[in-house]
Amino acid sequence: MTPGPNNENPINNNIQKQLDNVSQRPGIYLMKSAENRVLYVGKAANLKKRLRSYFKKSGQTDPKTRALVGNIASFEVIVTVTEKEALILEANLIKRHKPRYNIVLKDDKRYPLLRLNMRHAYPNLHIVRKIKKDGARYFGPYASAGAVRQALKIVNRTFGLRKCKDKEFKLRKRPCLHFQMQTCMAPCCRDVAFSIYQGLVHEVVLFLNGRTPALIRKLKSDMRHEAQKQQFEAAAALRDKIIALERTLEKQAIVSIDQKDRDVIAVAEKEGPFVIMQLFVRGGFIQGSRHFEFGGTMSTRTEVLETFLRQYYEKAHFVPSEILLSSPLENNLSMENMLGRLKGRKVAVRCPQRGEKRRLMRLAQENAETKLTDYLNSATREKDLIARLQQRLRLQHLPERIECFDNSSIYGKSPVSGMVVFEKGRPAKQFYRTYKMRTPKLNDDYAYMAEALKRRFTGRTSQDPFPDLLMVDGGKGQLNIAVAILKGLGLFGAFDIIGIAKKDENRGETADKIYKPGRMNPLSLQRDNELLLFLQNVRDEAHRFAIGFHRRQRGKKLLQSELDIIEGIGKKRKNALLNHFGSIENIRRAGVEAIAAVSGMNRRVAQNVKKALSKQITGPSRV
Repeated sequence: MTPGPNNENPINNNIQKQLDNVSQRPGIYLMKSAENRVLYVGKAANLKKRLRSYFKKSGQTDPKTRALVGNIASFEVIVTVTEKEALILEANLIKRHKPRYNIVLKDDKRYPLLRLNMRHAYPNLHIVRKIKKDGARYFGPYASAGAVRQALKIVNRTFGLRKCKDKEFKLRKRPCLHFQMQTCMAPCCRDVAFSIYQGLVHEVVLFLNGRTPALIRKLKSDMRHEAQKQQFEAAAALRDKIIALERTLEKQAIVSIDQKDRDVIAVAEKEGPFVIMQLFVRGGFIQGSRHFEFGGTMSTRTEVLETFLRQYYEKAHFVPSEILLSSPLENNLSMENMLGRLKGRKVAVRCPQRGEKRRLMRLAQENAETKLTDYLNSATREKDLIARLQQRLRLQHLPERIECFDNSSIYGKSPVSGMVVFEKGRPAKQFYRTYKMRTPKLNDDYAYMAEALKRRFTGRTSQDPFPDLLMVDGGKGQLNIAVAILKGLGLFGAFDIIGIAKKDENRGETADKIYKPGRMNPLSLQRDNELLLFLQNVRDEAHRFAIGFHRRQRGKKLLQSELDIIEGIGKKRKNALLNHFGSIENIRRAGVEAIAAVSGMNRRVAQNVKKALSKQITGPSRV
C-alpha cells in the first residue's frame, strides 16, 4: 500500500475510516491488535488530533514508536465530557486491561519498610514489604534490606521500644536481655506507664519521618528540665540519646533549607526503555530513593509521569506537600487536585527551572540517567547471552522464555514441585508456579516430575505462554520423563528441552552436565563458563523456590494443633486456650473446670478437650 496524503504512513482502510469519524472532544482511546487485545490506553483533550498524530510520520519521532504503531490493527474511542473524567477513566481501563505498552506499576515487594502498629498499646517496629490498610504507620521505602536494618538498629539502640513480637509480648513472664542492656523498657512484664511509652513512640515517629533536628531540640529542652530538677541520671540518658542522634544526623546531607517534605521525580529515556528515579526529601534531608524500570511504551515522557503519579500515590502511605518533576504535565491543576484528595490538603506539583529546587532535580536526573545506562547495558548483555545460549546448545528457538522444574520432599512426605520462569535472562516471578503432588507413590521423583509437567501443559496454568526452552533438574532420567510426557501431549518439538545434572566428583567430573534429547553424552559448556553459570542460576532458583514451598507445606502440618481435631474447638477457642495455658501440655494437665473457665469455653467442650487429649497421650486401649 502506498502512503496516503498528509505524509501518512501506510495504514489499513479500517483505521483510515475510523480516523475520519473520530470526535474532536476529550476522551479515551484504546489501541488494539489483530487479536483484539488492548495494546495501549491513552487520553486526549482532542481525540482526533491525538490519534492522527500516531499515524503520521511527523508524529512518530523515533523507530520505536513506528514499530509499536505497526502492531495496531484498530482502535476504540470513548468520549467524555471533561478531561478530568478522561483521567479517571484512563486509570480504570489501565488497571482492567494492563496493556502491554502502558506504564503499569506492579505490587512491588522489593523495597522494605518499617511498620509501627499504632493500634497496640505498646507498639514495636518490624520490617515488612507490603503496605496494608490496617491503621499502622509505615516508614520508607528503604533502598535495600541493609538500609532498613541499619535504621532499625539505630532505633533499637537509641530508643526503648520493645523488640519482642506480639505473641511473645503476651506470654513473656520476665524481662529479656534487652531490658538488662537498657535498650527496652520491658512493658511485657513491667508496669510501664502508657504516657511514657507513647512519648518514646512519638520520638521514633519524628526520627523516622526525618524530623531529627526537631527531635534533638525537644530532647535538649527535656534534658535541661531534668537537670533543673536535679534528676541527673535522667538528664545523662537524654544527653547520650542526643549525641547518638547528632552522629546520625552528621551522616545525612542537607539538600533544602526550608525543611519541607517533597518527592523529586525525574525521567530518563533512550531507545525505548524508561527509568523513573524518585528521591525522598524529608525535613530538608534526603531520606532515600528508589527507581522504576519500564520497557517499550507508546507513552511520551509527560504521559509516563502522569501515569506514574496516579498509580504510585494511590497506593503510597504518604503524599508529600510538594512534588518536583523533570517535565511539565499537560494538566497540572488536575493532577494537584487528585493528589490533594489523597493527602487531605493541598499538594503542589512543580517543574523547577532555577535555584535550590533545580539543583535537586539535576541530582535526580543524573541518578535516573545512570540507572538507565545500567539497565541498557544489562539488557544488551542478557540479549547477547541468550543468543550465545541458542548457538552453543543448538536450540531451535531463541530461549527468551525459560521454564525450569524441580521437586522437593523428605522421604516422600509433603512432596511438591516448583516452576520458575526467566524471561530475557531475568526472573519473571509473576509466572512462578507451585504444585502439591497428588501422586500416590511415595518417594518417586520421576512420578512427581511427570505429574508437574502434565499439570503445567494441560491444566489451568497452560494459559501461560509456552516456553522457548524447558529445563528439568535431575539429569538424563528426568529429561527422559519430560520427553515422554511431551510426546504423550503432542507437544514434543514445540519448544526445546534440556536437563541439568550436578557434577559427580567421585567420577572426576569438574562441571555440571547438560543433556539434550537423543544425545548420549552431555554437552560441555566449560569453554563458555558464563552460559553454564546462567543455567546453574536458573536451576538453583528453581531449587530454592521448590524447597521454600516444601518447607511452608511441612510447617503448616507441624503447626497443626492437636486441638484442631476436637469437636467444638474452632480457631477462636483454640487461640484462647493456647493464650491462657501457653502450651498443649499445660492444657493436658489442667482439670475440666480450669479449661471451662477460659473465655469462650463451656463445660461440655472442656470435657471433649480433656477426653481427646487424654486419648492422645495414652493411645487406644488394646483388647
